[in-house]
Amino acid sequence: MARQGISFFRWLQGLLISSIFSVVYLLTPLYIISAVIALCLQYPCKHAAYLYGAPLIISILTPSRQMPFLANYMTSMLDYFDYEEVLEISNEECIKMANEGRKFIIAFQPHGVVSFCSLCSWVSAPPELRCVQTAVASVLLKVPILKNVMGIYGLTDASSKNICRIFQTGQGIKGCLVLYVGGIAELFKTCKDEERLFIKSRKGFIKIALRQGVDVIPVYLFGNTSVLSVLKTGLLASLSRRMQVSVTYFWGKWFLPIPRDDKLLYVRGKPLGLPHIPEPTDGDVDHWHAKYVEEVTRLYNENKEKLPAYKHKKLFID
Repeated sequence: MARQGISFFRWLQGLLISSIFSVVYLLTPLYIISAVIALCLQYPCKHAAYLYGAPLIISILTPSRQMPFLANYMTSMLDYFDYEEVLEISNEECIKMANEGRKFIIAFQPHGVVSFCSLCSWVSAPPELRCVQTAVASVLLKVPILKNVMGIYGLTDASSKNICRIFQTGQGIKGCLVLYVGGIAELFKTCKDEERLFIKSRKGFIKIALRQGVDVIPVYLFGNTSVLSVLKTGLLASLSRRMQVSVTYFWGKWFLPIPRDDKLLYVRGKPLGLPHIPEPTDGDVDHWHAKYVEEVTRLYNENKEKLPAYKHKKLFID
């Protein structure tokens, strides 16, 4: 049922728009397999097979494309999730930093199956910030259908080589980047009673930031792990870890791949103030990594009371 304060139509619209991402994410692997079989066997007939496989063929031939203008038609998601933001550095200050040549990584945690909190932040952001690309596992850029649907908010390869290229050649806000620190490994650490972040061994982004003279802005995505539940064991879960993209089963409202309308809270901290160290030592990396962990922990502890589901939820750093 729609929550108090918004119309049923607005709530339903938000449910349908947000469900597009989760349903496509879940069904795409099954569709690809069935389409390939239908095309190979020409089943049930040649014309039907090609018609069924057309979306797959078109997707393979079509590159992923960033479409920031679509955010204007997705605002009902913000009401569906009762989305809110706490910004210790404003959008305007971020844009000013970038325009002054002070590039940054916006470090997101936790991951979640589909990052609805970050999707909402993209929808609510000013047009300039919607142009910031999100670094993802290279496999996601190659999976038909998924690369096109998830690609609307701008995806790029998370390899260190590509990230460095963006920092070196990108101008203004296009020289900045969104990065999910915990990656897909963090997805399988989610739990109803505790929040677990996969950080301890994730130091590469700090090393790159120091080498490139790029700052890091920590962001905590409250609710990202609660809107969908994930199957953590079995063959599909193991395959997801190996492929670095989720192909396991997940569910939300009514045990379907429909996200629960839990409250989402986007909390953006201040830049850490990383220096430019062309050849950072292990000690340099450890120092700034520890500062990042400290800031993420602070953001969590200072804001968890704003969400009923998080008041008694402990944070663990893995």
